[in-house]
Amino acid sequence: MPWTPGPLGSATSVGSRSDVEALPSDRAQPVPEAKTKPYRRRWVMLFLFSAVSASNAFTRLQYGTIGDIFMRFYNVDSLAIDWLSAIYPLTYVPLIVPVLWLLENRGIRDVVLVGSAFNCMGAWIKIGSADPNLFPVAFFGQFVCSVATAFVLGIPSHLASVWFGENEASTACSIGVVGHQLGIAIGFLVPPILVPNVDDMEELAHHISIMFYITAGVATFLFILVVIVFQERPKLPPTLAQATARSIPAEDYSYTASILRLLRNRPFILLIITYGLNVGCFYAVGTLLNRMIIEHYPGEEVNAGRIGLTIVIAGMVGSLICGIWLDKTKTYKQTTLAVYFMSLVGMIVYASTLNLGHLWVVFITAGSLGFFMTGYLPLGFEFAVELTYPECEGTSSGLLNCSAQVFGIIFTICQGKIIDGFGTLPGNIFLCVFLLIGAILTGFIKSDLRRQNANRVAKAAAERLMSGQDYGATALVSQPDAPPAKHDQ
Repeated sequence: MPWTPGPLGSATSVGSRSDVEALPSDRAQPVPEAKTKPYRRRWVMLFLFSAVSASNAFTRLQYGTIGDIFMRFYNVDSLAIDWLSAIYPLTYVPLIVPVLWLLENRGIRDVVLVGSAFNCMGAWIKIGSADPNLFPVAFFGQFVCSVATAFVLGIPSHLASVWFGENEASTACSIGVVGHQLGIAIGFLVPPILVPNVDDMEELAHHISIMFYITAGVATFLFILVVIVFQERPKLPPTLAQATARSIPAEDYSYTASILRLLRNRPFILLIITYGLNVGCFYAVGTLLNRMIIEHYPGEEVNAGRIGLTIVIAGMVGSLICGIWLDKTKTYKQTTLAVYFMSLVGMIVYASTLNLGHLWVVFITAGSLGFFMTGYLPLGFEFAVELTYPECEGTSSGLLNCSAQVFGIIFTICQGKIIDGFGTLPGNIFLCVFLLIGAILTGFIKSDLRRQNANRVAKAAAERLMSGQDYGATALVSQPDAPPAKHDQ
């Protein structure tokens, strides 16, 4: 019987004890010949998921971008409106563990299905809040939508690994991240168009109702598409590494053991910290952007929104470029470190030029900051997949996002207090310090590219089989010349 990679404890153990410790089984089992195939429907899965993610991201911003209108409509203060966005990270952190359990035990289809269902339900609940006396209903609907975020935010890297080949997985991951950013961009653009600032409350309620109905209609349509179209995984794996991961017997896998292995993985722990520092700073800048712009450019609320949109659009471009670059070069650590350093430079330049009195300069510096900080998102996801293979990609991404949410909350609160007491420059310097720490720690991450190693070893074994030099799965372990993954450090 022809050989294909069995449980990865044997398939990738080329003298590396850390690989063996990280894997569920070290028993090599001859299995049927591995066949890989990229299916065209993979793009349908990716763009459908991206649309669901975009729909959910839009719900987060549909209040905040016209916060002054909703403050007057519901007769509440700015803090109440801020909570409609702040509920998202606060919901994500406690929900991430059960969501990851569901992903491990039920699969990606059920997770995306539940996420789109919550997004749909929350959108319909908010339709009932188009009345000045029903702010609690609006908050409840927003809470339900925030639950959906826990089900979709960490999916891109998992979907990319399950459906896409090794030379397109990073690009696919970046497209999944761009879906969320697209929803944020729509959140900046659409609410001011659909809900004009009119004085008549009945007319205002009518415009708000129209926005909610459109949101609910889109969410419902996407939910139906997920039910009908979205699939768990292709019949044949897209890569040899994915074939290896599939061959691990279910009885050898434990969700709790997987989490413990991840928490003992030192390079991954460093990545969790550095990812949280970078993305947490980005969340703080995005949340406090309006306040910082208005302090130096009074009356420029509209341009503050446009600057936020510029950050998002530049970030979408950065994400796509970084994903394509990773697929071409496989230089995970070098690229991650370079983009991290440029995020620090971008933050320093943004902080230094914010008070110059030229709004066009802020557009440029903020856009540059968004390009690198958002471009870092898929890099972090994909680097984590390499460091933690064959653990579930959604688990590593979920832990990264959890770190980002926690640091985002801390940085937003701290920077807000610093800005109130000392001004925007000290507040931005505060973030620069932590970006510097993150860049230094990134340099200490060991580039242990386990997924790349699995693909190389499996290909080498297949080549030996074709040449008549290898006849069994266990023979691979004894091959000292099996080419390991090249570390890019």
